[in-house]
Amino acid sequence: MSERDVQRVIVIGGGPGGSTSATLLARQGFDVTLFEREVFPREHVGESLLPASIPILETLGVIEEIEAAGFTPKYGATMVWGRDPDPWSWRFAETNATYPHAYQVWRPTFDQMLLNNAERNGVNVRQACRVVDAQVETSEPTSVTVESADGRQEVHQADWIVDASGQNGFLARRLDLRTHDEFFRNLAVYSYFHGADHLPEPDTGNIFIEAYEHGWSWAIPLPDDVMSVGVVVDAAWGGAQLAERDTEAFYREQLSMTGRTAEMLAPGNLLESPRVIRDWSYTAQRLVGDGFILVGDAACFIDPLFSSGVHLAMSSAVLASAYVTSALREPEMRVPAAEVYSQLYMQQYHQFREMAALFYASNRTSDSYFWEARRIVQHPDDISPREAFIAAVAGQPPQGYERVVLERGEAPADFVEGVAAVETERARRAAEMTRLIDTAWPDRSPMLEAVPSLADGVELARKPVIGDGQFEWGAVISSPSRPQGAPISMVVAALASRIDGRSTVRTLLEDLFTGVSEPQRVQLLPGMLTALRVLYIDGMIAYWRV
Repeated sequence: MSERDVQRVIVIGGGPGGSTSATLLARQGFDVTLFEREVFPREHVGESLLPASIPILETLGVIEEIEAAGFTPKYGATMVWGRDPDPWSWRFAETNATYPHAYQVWRPTFDQMLLNNAERNGVNVRQACRVVDAQVETSEPTSVTVESADGRQEVHQADWIVDASGQNGFLARRLDLRTHDEFFRNLAVYSYFHGADHLPEPDTGNIFIEAYEHGWSWAIPLPDDVMSVGVVVDAAWGGAQLAERDTEAFYREQLSMTGRTAEMLAPGNLLESPRVIRDWSYTAQRLVGDGFILVGDAACFIDPLFSSGVHLAMSSAVLASAYVTSALREPEMRVPAAEVYSQLYMQQYHQFREMAALFYASNRTSDSYFWEARRIVQHPDDISPREAFIAAVAGQPPQGYERVVLERGEAPADFVEGVAAVETERARRAAEMTRLIDTAWPDRSPMLEAVPSLADGVELARKPVIGDGQFEWGAVISSPSRPQGAPISMVVAALASRIDGRSTVRTLLEDLFTGVSEPQRVQLLPGMLTALRVLYIDGMIAYWRV
């Protein structure tokens, strides 16, 4: 630990993940320096945001600036995908009334806004400074070696390093942590068009995704009548094609094979030479080490089908800033909070990963090598992420983004059966709870005479939970299908810890309420029964009637 009065954090990379984590750490009072190898504004693909990122932008204090920037509002997605050859749309408002839209942003402007905001919040932003070396997990003090534009090198010590270096993955590559996802061995070729047609109202601002013979294409409407357009193809096949021919010729040929996308682009003009991104789906074997943490694309990246890149970068940055704050101020938090950070980040990653794999496996609009290979859904040896995904999908409204494939495509039979089984069981448990809880007279509820027990594999634990800008000790209940656990209040944890498979709910509550006044008991009872109801429907608790 450094003996400086103010602990120092170094952030590698000035993209959304780097600027977000730097801003939040500076607000916590740390001495934060951010090194960015380029000079902003700089070009970057990945223009389509998700509504889940809007509250993070609000927290950063930039939402008004973004709203005033003239970015295209994005209310959903339009696709040619599944069984139907005609375009169909899904809108965020169907499942998110609070944040019914996101934005299609011009990344040079968007990223510049976030970086400027970091500087306003006290971050020492150093552009045109490339990190060329790092000392982590060695006998030497944690540090980075930085090379400026004129070739001079400086060594900077730090109490913690946040690696938000994007797909470059500075520390992950240096420590040999990166593992590629064989299911998503794709590459993308992309560029920008001016003057292309847009989708008709009310879908004008949507991202448009179209499956075709060799893969799929995206079209994202941006300000100033510009459209981001890319094609995603198999990495081996596409690499072989690009080795033999001009990139632009390949790009134009692939776009010509699309249907609606080609029509939209017909009146437009290509603005610049296409660029190629190869083999982009990967994860790091560790996300946290002694003195460092990986954020956003530096940690993992999933196929861009659902525009998850910026959101994963920013959401992981929020978690990472909370982790670094806790690790530096409460050293006993370092190891347990590192595990929780990794679980929470990988939970999000696996949700997008399984959703993308499901969509690929469900498409029937084209028959080709590309699509046939992706209809064979591959799962890791550890099946828990898929079980968790099935449980999450089963809990969604019928129009949920994760659910449209059940209506629009041909999902694998085992997935459909898994969702049906979970939904049937949840419905049975919910109906049983309706009979067991008397909402008008809680103290007369039949549930009070039921004898609960924790389901097999369910555990209660004291773990770090995300709090106000840092991790705090809290109670978590977990199960085999939800290994990352779900935070619960201390009073619910106290009740759950008393469940022994022999005592009725009434007996458990009487023990819990020892020393509590009668008015307080009356006030607490409905909440306790509701908590037991939720845990029962989620499969955490099993009941037997006496």
